[in-house]
Amino acid sequence: MAEISEPEGPVDWKERCVLLESQLMKFRVQASKIRELLAEKMQQLERQVIDAERQAEKAFQQVQVMEEKLKAANIQTSESETRLYKKYQDLESVMQEKDGIIQNLEFRLEEQKQVRIQEAKIIEEKAAKIKEWVTVKLNELEVENQNLRFINQAQTEEIRAIQSKLQELQGKKVSCVSTPKLSEGQNLSSLTFGCFLSRAKSPSHVVRSEEISKMACKEPEFTEEKCIEEMEIAEKPADNQVQENRSQRKLHETPCSSEPNRKTRASFATDGDSATILSYSASGLYTSLLYKNMTIPVYTTLKGKATQISSSPFLDDSSGSEEEDSSRCSSRTSESDTRNRSGPSSPRAMKRGVSVSSMASESDYAIPPDAYCIDSECSQPEQKLPKTCSSSSENGKNELLEKSGYLLKMSGKVKTWKRRWFVLKGGELLYYKSPSDVIRKPQGHIELNASCSIIRGNNKQTVQLTTEKHTYYLTADSPNLLEEWIKVLQNVLRVQAANPLCLQPEGKPTAKGLLTKVKHGYSKRVWCMIVGKTLYYFRSQEDKFPLGQIKLWEAKVEEVDRSCDSDEDYEASGRCLLSTHYTIVIHPKDQGPTYLLIGSKHEKDTWLYHLTVAAGSNNVNVGSEFEQLVFKLLNIEGEPSSQIWRHPMLCHSKEGILSPLTTLPSEALQTEAIKLFKTCQLFINAAVDSPAIDYHISLAQSALQVCLTHPELQNEIFCQLIKQTRRRQPQNQQGPLQGWQLLALCVGLFLPHHPFLWLLQLHLKRNADSRTEFGKYAIYCQRCVERTQQNGDREARPSRMEILSTLLRNPYHHSLPFSIPVHFMNGIYQVVGFDASTTVEEFLNTLNQDTGMRKPAQSGFALFTDDPSGRDLEHCLQGNIKICDIISKWEQASKEQQSGKCEGTRTVRLTYKNRLYFSVQTRGETDREKLLLLYQTNDQIINGLFPLNKDLALEMAALLAQVEIGDFERPFSTPAGHVTNQCKASQNLKQVIEKFYPKRYRDSCSEEQLRQLYQRLSTRWMALRGHNAADCVRIYLTVARKWPFFGAKLFFAKPIAPSLSGNIFVWLAIHENGLSILEYTSMRLMVSYVYKSLMTFGGCQDDFMVVINTHSKDRPTEKLLFAMAKPKILEITLLIASYINNSYQQKAFHHLSAPALLSARTQEPPARAMGSQPLPSNSRPSKGPTLL
Repeated sequence: MAEISEPEGPVDWKERCVLLESQLMKFRVQASKIRELLAEKMQQLERQVIDAERQAEKAFQQVQVMEEKLKAANIQTSESETRLYKKYQDLESVMQEKDGIIQNLEFRLEEQKQVRIQEAKIIEEKAAKIKEWVTVKLNELEVENQNLRFINQAQTEEIRAIQSKLQELQGKKVSCVSTPKLSEGQNLSSLTFGCFLSRAKSPSHVVRSEEISKMACKEPEFTEEKCIEEMEIAEKPADNQVQENRSQRKLHETPCSSEPNRKTRASFATDGDSATILSYSASGLYTSLLYKNMTIPVYTTLKGKATQISSSPFLDDSSGSEEEDSSRCSSRTSESDTRNRSGPSSPRAMKRGVSVSSMASESDYAIPPDAYCIDSECSQPEQKLPKTCSSSSENGKNELLEKSGYLLKMSGKVKTWKRRWFVLKGGELLYYKSPSDVIRKPQGHIELNASCSIIRGNNKQTVQLTTEKHTYYLTADSPNLLEEWIKVLQNVLRVQAANPLCLQPEGKPTAKGLLTKVKHGYSKRVWCMIVGKTLYYFRSQEDKFPLGQIKLWEAKVEEVDRSCDSDEDYEASGRCLLSTHYTIVIHPKDQGPTYLLIGSKHEKDTWLYHLTVAAGSNNVNVGSEFEQLVFKLLNIEGEPSSQIWRHPMLCHSKEGILSPLTTLPSEALQTEAIKLFKTCQLFINAAVDSPAIDYHISLAQSALQVCLTHPELQNEIFCQLIKQTRRRQPQNQQGPLQGWQLLALCVGLFLPHHPFLWLLQLHLKRNADSRTEFGKYAIYCQRCVERTQQNGDREARPSRMEILSTLLRNPYHHSLPFSIPVHFMNGIYQVVGFDASTTVEEFLNTLNQDTGMRKPAQSGFALFTDDPSGRDLEHCLQGNIKICDIISKWEQASKEQQSGKCEGTRTVRLTYKNRLYFSVQTRGETDREKLLLLYQTNDQIINGLFPLNKDLALEMAALLAQVEIGDFERPFSTPAGHVTNQCKASQNLKQVIEKFYPKRYRDSCSEEQLRQLYQRLSTRWMALRGHNAADCVRIYLTVARKWPFFGAKLFFAKPIAPSLSGNIFVWLAIHENGLSILEYTSMRLMVSYVYKSLMTFGGCQDDFMVVINTHSKDRPTEKLLFAMAKPKILEITLLIASYINNSYQQKAFHHLSAPALLSARTQEPPARAMGSQPLPSNSRPSKGPTLL
């Protein structure tokens, strides 16, 4: 390059040297700077190296320490890693298996969905076919009923024509009749029948009956063959009369007297039974326990205890006032002769015996022995009755028929108790002012006849005597004395031929019909019925006067073999007792035999079975085939190896039954039993599917409802289900699972009677097995049987919830298979379990254990249900009612009251809140009770039922906000956070005002006032920062309890009484000390009454009535009336009764311990009969909101 650049010109080396020197100087400067930086960096790195060496040394030391620790602990890291790796592999393999199972299940689920869709289509087609079949069947039945009506009308016309011909024929025979000499037995029988005819018929009918009897007994041409011929003509068109007129004695009666019997069916069936069943199936259950037909009871205070004296409100004429009785006394004398002649216990009738000569000499009829004595049919009344009259019977029993003594009678418009001297004599109850007035005219009288009834009040404190026109309320000085009066009155009513069925606890008769009774060689055509263990017989079905009764228990009942008798023997007897009759003989203990003649084999079998069961016998030759097999099993104590168990009648069958499995008292019930078996078959054979679950619910409810309506079918359905759940023959397989499910629903409702209960328990024991679904249901049924025996039968059919729980899951797995939420006043709820027989008391015990609360008797809490109609009403539940009955009746009432299709998801709402408040129980309050009481008080505040000013209301709202939400969150100062927290704070303030501030104050505020209210609330809320919920609850209740009527229930009312006429509306406050009347606007106390001064309270027509004892000579009693809503009248009446009875129980408890009683007396101030109730010294509320 030098050579190339050389020709260009000479080089200025001097400049070049200067330039290079300057560059060298710059390079030296830069090198010095680099040396300085490098030196600094080296120093820094040296320091870091030193630090790193130190840390490394420390780390090395720590490593050494850790190695020493690991060596000391003998931890082998390699082995732990190996175990973790193996565990990982195992989990991975399990996960793969689960994935495969899930995929398989998803595939099967898709298949099941397709199958269910196809089954749903099939079920819909079947349902359409069933509906079509039912429609066709109903049309056929309607046509058949129309034809039967036409046939019945034609037969009635034929009967009338034959009766007219019979009267003409009898009229022709009267002219040639001579009076025979009747035998002694015939005189007695005719006079006995004549006595009852004189009561029920006119005198002309009685004479006519006697004339025809005399004519027929003497006339030789009027032979037995002609009797039978005429009666057979009458029997052909009259289907209701089966073998009824085969007796010559029956022919002697007039057509008028025999006409009622022509309308009576001799067998067990009546047209009314069938009509009742059909109409019930169409209409369904009529619910009246809790939610419909609300009636207001009336209570009275007796010896510090509230006793119900009437289940319905008082009317103007229901009390039997003395003014009305006195007005009726004037007509008593003129009517006494008529009553003495017709009354069965008149003095003339009781003075003479029942001998044939005495009865023949008297002009009026004597008392028949059958009607007079209730223990035997052969005893006679004594010749003269003393003051404590009694009639001796065969077994030596004596029953009082007369009595006198003091009783308390409620009378007058004010409904007060008045002490009167009562005299029971001659079938009449007379009362006087004092015993010395018995020689004077009585103040009133109560005539005891067949229409009278005696109803005991609650706790056996009062008695309600109801006649045709009036209702009398009586009580005595002691329960024992009242019990004596009740026994004597019942004896008189029985002697007065009152219906004996009302005295039977068994209820409806199990069998009834027209039979011929033969005893001591004399026959009677009587109407018989079995009630409990007694056979009653009447002259006719319409007659309420029993001729007598036969005790069946431990009696010998058997059929008489009459195959060796001839027709000539019966024709010679002259009583038309044909050999075609079937005879049953009854041998009671220590009495002669009684024979019953029955016209058909079906009636004979039915009567023989029911008589045998009532007598307590295990005869294997009576009853249906199923019942005979059960008796055989009972005699061998259910031997498992017996061949009887393999009988087809006791095993599952696919075909229907042609006759009931048990003996039923009517043909209508027999038909219903066959329908019941078809219903059970439909329930068992149709598969349970979720889309069509309502089909099974409807079948179960309809079948069980029929059994509840007709208790005679309860044994039948258990026999049917036992049959259908037994092993199939000959495959020896179990029946369908639905049969056990229906049986599980049955045992929760009711139980069969002996011997079917024994068969049910044995059947469950044989099938109980926890390894199978069938056995689990059997074990659950065993539990239900024990629970039903413990708590009694149910009143309503199973609800939808109960059936769904039984069908969709096996109740064996849960001791309490059903559950329902119980709501509290603070908005939360608690789910509580129960079974088919759980009562409200047991339900509350479980609830209190789960929530940590005391018993209702101490806490005063009670369980309420909402109203099924949707109205703002609540119904308090008594402790003995069953939870399942409540749910079922609520469900039925909801369906009845709502038009259209009812929503299946709507169920009853249960609420647990305070009902009775006792200040002495505040010391033992739990935290949950205090919290719920706080929210309940807040509910009163926001609804205007608690007096407080605006400042105090704001303080209380702030306390509740602190309890529910916690500390108030202030808005942040940053702009972004300010917006967010400001919105949240505003929402909280708005929520607190809406939930905890009184409505009347909130609605009257403008927007500006609401803004100021939010500001004041936030200030008070922030002042409570740091306070926990328990402190706020304590402060809240302390302030609220300063009001004298804290815990009281307030009722809005309009006074009707003159003393309160100046106030248009008032508040009735019910609290632990009594009843107080408050002003409507200011809620200031007007007047207060302690419970001791309340004599009577309850409904009076459409108003609420309270009768007060004022302890004043001028006006001893005062009657207050208030116009209120009907549900509120019922609520306030029951609330007052609960407070009074609770106070009575507390006093009875304190009497057991003298120290407790003395301490209670020292702490409790004396109560006055009227005026303001006693209050603590700090009873006045504070003027300002001073809380802390």
